[in-house]
Amino acid sequence: MQHDSTRAPLAGVKVIDLGQVYQGPYATYLMARAGADVIKIEPLDGEPVRRRAAISRGSAVPFAMLNGNKRGVALNLKSPRGKEILIGLASRADVLLENFAPGAMDRLGIGWKTLNARNGRLIYASGSGYGLSGPDSANLAMDLTVQAASGVMSVTGFPDGDPVKAGPAIADFLSGIHLYAGVITALYERTITGRGRLVEVAMQEAIYPALASNLGMLYDNEMIPPRTGNRHGGLSMAPYNVYPASDGHFAVIVVNEPHWFRLLKAMGRSDLENDPRFNSAPSRVENMDQVDGIIANWGRTRTRDRALAELREHGVPAAPVRDLIEVTNDEHMHMRGMLTWFDHSQYGRIAIPDSPIRLHGAQTPPLIQSPALGEHTASVLMDELGLTAAEIESLRGEGVLGRATGIVADA
Repeated sequence: MQHDSTRAPLAGVKVIDLGQVYQGPYATYLMARAGADVIKIEPLDGEPVRRRAAISRGSAVPFAMLNGNKRGVALNLKSPRGKEILIGLASRADVLLENFAPGAMDRLGIGWKTLNARNGRLIYASGSGYGLSGPDSANLAMDLTVQAASGVMSVTGFPDGDPVKAGPAIADFLSGIHLYAGVITALYERTITGRGRLVEVAMQEAIYPALASNLGMLYDNEMIPPRTGNRHGGLSMAPYNVYPASDGHFAVIVVNEPHWFRLLKAMGRSDLENDPRFNSAPSRVENMDQVDGIIANWGRTRTRDRALAELREHGVPAAPVRDLIEVTNDEHMHMRGMLTWFDHSQYGRIAIPDSPIRLHGAQTPPLIQSPALGEHTASVLMDELGLTAAEIESLRGEGVLGRATGIVADA
């Protein structure tokens, strides 16, 4: 049989998505954008991020960003019939993913052992804060608390300030990416063994490698790494900072000596090429304040865009510090298809991100908006389990299934 290299990479893979908030839904969104059939299971009142829509439209936009190209089912997993339905769906699936608290699925009677007994080919993916084992496994975890416990907050911020969290939800998304990778690894293994596997990713463990520079200082100096603001986490590179322009800020990093000499030329300071305070990486680190002062004084005399143009012209690694309005309108990302303006029926015009994973020549599914709550409940249960319209209506009356809400409804 001839292989179709243009088909979507995960076409034919069926995923049961019990993910909530960011970690789980991002992993399954990557699967959906690779062509998997993702069935998103939510409680009858919706998952937490959807429920934020009651607070403000902006609070709900992340749901639209992470749940496109999925079919939505509203199912009461606390009811005996709801559990039976989930087991039936999982019995026909390739992947089930959840990021509930460890043990929650087992307490419901629908955990790994139960589902694996029904479907030996199932990949069961579990995302958590601290893992399924160990003394901290039961600790409640959200992105903020994991940033605190992992050491990230201890090295974020300025030396004279308090610990600060990273602005983005980095623990959620780094672990979501690892969860996706774990599922794909297990799917590959299944092509050889024919058997599924339990895959788990802990947020704390996924974020730890990102501390590499800070850990370098810990081992080099045998001291607790300080907060370094916008300087290098190991204080072993200079210049490495954010500098003022007349109308904003820009970032500069010098990785090697050619970069330094190019920076001097860009600033018109070739007179400093042989200055012993700056003519080697160790000397620049030792005189970091003077280095930063020279660049800051130069930057203040020109606009951000002019400074960036001159730096790029001379081959210096630099970038503007941009706000989110600039980023969501980024011409480069829109041209590459990473961002697409999308008129969502519930949330209005928003910039939807695609998967950053590019498999050249492979088919990319068209963007489909995130489902309304329970939008596909009837069609999924008819298609997958053979339930009739009358049976579905009866289950709705019993509180097992939710009715479709929003402007789109299923049959």
